[in-house]
Amino acid sequence: MHGGQSSALTFSSCLGTKGTQYETNSVDFKVEKGKQNGALDASQPPNDMLLPWPQHQNTNGLRRQKRDWVIPPINVPENSRGPFPQQLVRIRSDKDNDIPIRYSITGVGADQPPMEVFSIDSMSGRMYVTRPMDREERASYHLRAHAVDMNGNKVENPIDLYIYVIDMNDNRPEFINQVYNGSVDEGSKPGTYVMTVTANDADDSTTANGMVRYRIVTQTPQSPSQNMFTINSETGDIVTVAAGLDREKVQQYTVIVQATDMEGNLNYGLSNTATAIITVTDVNDNPPEFTASTYSGEVPENQVEVVVANLTVMDRDQPHSPNWNAFYRIISGDPSGHFSIRTDPVTNEGMVTVVKAVDYELNRAFMLTVMVSNQAPLASGIQMSFQSTAGVTISVVDVNEAPYFPSNHKLIRLEEGVPSGTVLTTFSAVDPDRFMQQAVRYSKLSDPANWLHINATNGQITTAAVLDRESLYIKNNVYEATFLAADNGIPPASGTGTLQIYLIDINDNAPELLPKEAQICERPGLNAINITAADADVDPNIGPYVFELPFVPAAVRKNWTITRLNGDYAQLSLRILYLEAGMYDVPITVTDSGNPPLSNTSIIKVKVCPCDENGDCTTIGAVAAAGLGTSAIVAILICIVILLTMVLLFVVWMKRREKERHTKQLLIDPEDDVRDNILKYDEEGGGEEDQDYDLSQLQQPEAMEHVLSKAPGVRRVDERPVGAEPQYPVRPVVPHPGDIGDFISEGLRAADNDPTAPPYDSLLVFDYEGSGSTAGSVSSLNSSSSGDQDYDYLNDWGPRFKKLADMYGGGEED
Repeated sequence: MHGGQSSALTFSSCLGTKGTQYETNSVDFKVEKGKQNGALDASQPPNDMLLPWPQHQNTNGLRRQKRDWVIPPINVPENSRGPFPQQLVRIRSDKDNDIPIRYSITGVGADQPPMEVFSIDSMSGRMYVTRPMDREERASYHLRAHAVDMNGNKVENPIDLYIYVIDMNDNRPEFINQVYNGSVDEGSKPGTYVMTVTANDADDSTTANGMVRYRIVTQTPQSPSQNMFTINSETGDIVTVAAGLDREKVQQYTVIVQATDMEGNLNYGLSNTATAIITVTDVNDNPPEFTASTYSGEVPENQVEVVVANLTVMDRDQPHSPNWNAFYRIISGDPSGHFSIRTDPVTNEGMVTVVKAVDYELNRAFMLTVMVSNQAPLASGIQMSFQSTAGVTISVVDVNEAPYFPSNHKLIRLEEGVPSGTVLTTFSAVDPDRFMQQAVRYSKLSDPANWLHINATNGQITTAAVLDRESLYIKNNVYEATFLAADNGIPPASGTGTLQIYLIDINDNAPELLPKEAQICERPGLNAINITAADADVDPNIGPYVFELPFVPAAVRKNWTITRLNGDYAQLSLRILYLEAGMYDVPITVTDSGNPPLSNTSIIKVKVCPCDENGDCTTIGAVAAAGLGTSAIVAILICIVILLTMVLLFVVWMKRREKERHTKQLLIDPEDDVRDNILKYDEEGGGEEDQDYDLSQLQQPEAMEHVLSKAPGVRRVDERPVGAEPQYPVRPVVPHPGDIGDFISEGLRAADNDPTAPPYDSLLVFDYEGSGSTAGSVSSLNSSSSGDQDYDYLNDWGPRFKKLADMYGGGEED
C-alpha cells in the first residue's frame, strides 16, 4: 500500500495458488488466480484480494482520485452437486479494522427474482451460491456489493459483480417433430433435395455442448440400394445420393435420422433420433397398354347410346391420377363419326359407344383403329408403347325397319266438288330393308270426313265422296289425312304419312241476305234498312253483289224500293207515303259475281211501326206492330192491376192473422211465458258443505220437511205445485177496443192469486246454505231466534210471501 489515509477492500475468491501482483496509482491489488484469463473460479480455494474504493482527501487540502478496479467475472459451473451454500468470493473493506462493516448484495438472484440464489454473510463478506445453477434457465447474473457501517451509512462505493453460469452438456438434442414427411419424384437424379430435419439443443450453441450434427442410421427398405439418401450433417438437409427410385417398386422409404451434440462425437455427445418418411411420388413413366391387340362387338342398326365394346388397358402408374387416367380416341375407320370412346372413371376401361345411328344397308361392319394415352403427358424420355394402339371390329346387325313415305307431308291441289271415285294420287312408301323380301300394305289412319280411299297394295288414293271446301273439316283450304304403311317382317314395322289436299274454290254457294229481321217507320224518309249478303265461297266467287226486288208479288215493288250503296251493301226503304204498322215479309234476290253467278231469294221480316220525332218506334207502336189492337192492350193492363190487388190483399190478411196468433199466445198460455226459465238459472250453492256437490241438499233442505209432504225422493221446491187450475178470464171472440184494459187487469189479478203460476216459491232454496255452516241459514236463524224475529211484514208483500209469514209464524206457535 502506498499513500496516507487510503482505504482498501479485500476481495477473496476461490482461485489457484499462483499469485499476481498488480499496482495501479499507488494502490496495491493482490489477486490469486487459477486461470490466466483472470476470471475468478469459484471452484478453487479462497484467497484474499484487496480492492481499493475511491477515497477523497480532506477538502481543505489536495484531493487525489483513486480509480476503481474492474472485477473480472465469476464463473460458476451449472449442475454443481454442492454442498450448499457454496462460497464463491469474499468481500472486505480495509476500514473494517477501524469500524464494524456490514456487507450486502443486490440485483437479480439476490433481492430480485429469482430470489436468494446468492447470499452474503453481512459480517464477514463471504458470498455464497445457495443451490445448483442451470444455464438454460439463466446464463448470467449482475450483482452489486455494498459496504455500510452499523448505522447504515455508506462506507464504500458499490462494486459490480458479474457471475456467469458455465454450461455443461446436460441436454440432448430435441427434434422439432418426431416424424417428418417428405416426397421425391421417382426417377430423380442423385443430389435431388427431399426434406430438412431440425433438432435443437438447449445447451450453449457457441460450445461443443450445443453443436448438433446429423446422420442417417437406417433406411427401410434397402432397395435398390441401402444408401439411397444422405443427410447434410450440419443443416439436416436430406437429398438423394443414388439413382433408381421407382414408385412401381418401392412407394415409400422410412429413414431413421440421429442428431448428436458435442459436434457429433458419439463417445461424449448426447443423441436423439427422429423418423423421416419419404414418399416416392408418381411420374408418368409408364404408358398405358391395351391388354389385347384386337377387340370386337356388334350393334343393331338405328340405335344410339349403345356400348358395343369395352377396351381394357393396363397402366402401372398410380391409379386414379392424371398419370393413370386413360384417354381414348379413334384414329381411323369411322369417317362419319358414328362412334366415340368414353372412359370409365372407376375401371379406366374404354367404352365404345354409338353416338350416331348406323344403317345395315349402308355399312355392315366397321374396322376401327383406336389409341390410348394418359391425361398427363409422358415423362421426359419415355416413349409410347406399340401396345398403345389396338383394332376394334364392330358388326352391324340388320333389324326390320319401318317403311317410310319419301314425301311426307305430301301436298296436292285440286278443285272442290270432284265426283266420288276420282283418282287423286299414289301415296306409296319405301321399305328400307333392301335385303329382306317384304310386302308393304296401306291403310287409313286418319280421314276426318271419310272422303278418301287408299289401295292396300299400291297406295293409290281415290275419292269416296265429294270434297267440299266449305266443310268444317277444312282448315285454311287444306284437308289432311294420315295413312299407315306396314310391312310383314318379324316383328312387323309400320310408318305413317300425311297427305294434304289443297281445295280450290268453285262458285257452289249462293249468297245469303243479311239481316233476317229489321224494323222501319210507317212513313218514309225517317229511316231505312241497310242490307248486305254473306257467301261461303271466297274471292272471286263473292261480291260485288246485285240486290233486286222480285216482280211477283207486285205489292213488293209497289211498297218497297232498293238503293245500292256499294258492291256489298244496299238500302231497303218504303216507296209509298204511308204503310200500316205490322209485320211484312219482303223477298229480295241477291246475285254474286262468280262464274257462273249464283242467285238466291231471301225473305227479310220487316216490322213497320209508328215512330217518334227521332225515328224510333214507340212502345204502343211496337206492340201494334206485333199484331195487337188497342182494346187488347187495355184488357191486358186491367188484368195486371187486378192480379196485383189480389196479391196485396192476401199479404195483409196473412200479417193480421200472424199478429192475432201471437197476441192470443201471450195472454192465455202462461206456461209458455219466458219468465218460467229465470228461477232455474238462479240457484245458489250450499255454503262450505257444497264442496261435496250434494245437490239433494239444495233441492230438499231439512228445514222444509214439515212444510212439503211428498213421496220420498229428490224433489225440487221450485217446480210447479199440483192443484186446481185457476179460472182466467176468457177473451171475447170479437173484442171491443175498450175491453182490452179490463181484460189485462183481470188476467193480472188472476195470475197474482194463482199459486201455480210462475215464478214459483223457491226462496228457501236460495237462502239455504247447508247445515253446519258457521254462517247459518234462514232455518238456523229461525231456530235460534224464533222468539225474537217477526215475519208479519211479509203479509204486505203479496199472497206469495204470505206463505212464508204463515210458515215461520206457525213455527213460533209450535
